[in-house]
Amino acid sequence: MAQQTSYDVESFRSAFGAPVLTQGDPGYDDARAIWNGAIDRRPAVIACCSTAGQVADAIRFARKGGLEMAVRGGGHCYAGNSVCDGGLMIHLGAMNGVTVDPAARRAVCGGGATWADLDAAAQQHALATPGGFISHTGVAGLTLGGGIGWLTKMAGLSCDNLVAAEMVTADSRIVQASKEDHPELFWALRGGGGNFGVVTSFEFALHPTGPLVNLGLFFFGLDDGPQALRFARDYVKTLPSRATAFLAIGLSAPPEPFVPEQYRLRTGHALLVVGFGSPEEHHAIVAPIRSAVAPLFELVTPIPFIEPA
Repeated sequence: MAQQTSYDVESFRSAFGAPVLTQGDPGYDDARAIWNGAIDRRPAVIACCSTAGQVADAIRFARKGGLEMAVRGGGHCYAGNSVCDGGLMIHLGAMNGVTVDPAARRAVCGGGATWADLDAAAQQHALATPGGFISHTGVAGLTLGGGIGWLTKMAGLSCDNLVAAEMVTADSRIVQASKEDHPELFWALRGGGGNFGVVTSFEFALHPTGPLVNLGLFFFGLDDGPQALRFARDYVKTLPSRATAFLAIGLSAPPEPFVPEQYRLRTGHALLVVGFGSPEEHHAIVAPIRSAVAPLFELVTPIPFIEPA
């Protein structure tokens, strides 16, 4: 059935207090773009929110006008749920601020923050919380879906470290969810997905991490792939809690100085092991890899937890 809509964009724009974009406006195409470039959808209206109150106003506008809503946090959802055709996109990109309390080991970030935003702020105090493997992933989508990352073996999922959340409900109420306030909603938010409202703020527990960690990168050719993958399957079960492995299958070796020239851009598999203990401990952890399957090349080195600015 066709969606029945009736809305007054100009009245909404004049009262909103933040950019409201429609097709043809400067910035419209940039605002609707998401990480998955194969998704090409055109919202009727994009509300670029800066506060929870503006999110509430945007929801009221959409409900009154019969508009489907999509919520864009980091815009990294591969399925494209961050953007809709012909509806209202609630764009949280401006809500990406992060504040850190190093004494309490807590961080609060907006619903539009990425893990790069959160990590950069927390690492000023050598702290971090479990985030994604990729820094441009949005905090909101990953946390609401569970959240596996480099620190997961040591400190759990992203949602396990969520202490509190500010959320705008479907009826435009702004509520705080925690173990003490709306505990059932708080339980649902921690891994239940983005179907309970628009989360505009996240508070996380932080853990001592960095600023340097230890990387072990081992690259295997396709011919050795079956043996390497069977080894990795069993090897990851042996890792201590202060080390995490990531297996990248069917990628091209980068044209970087640490890669021998004859292997640059060659397709293969990479086993990455990141350790959060001492370099000596890390060297002992990765030693079994070499004896099991000879890599084409490797890189074992301390690296910053975040890329230097």
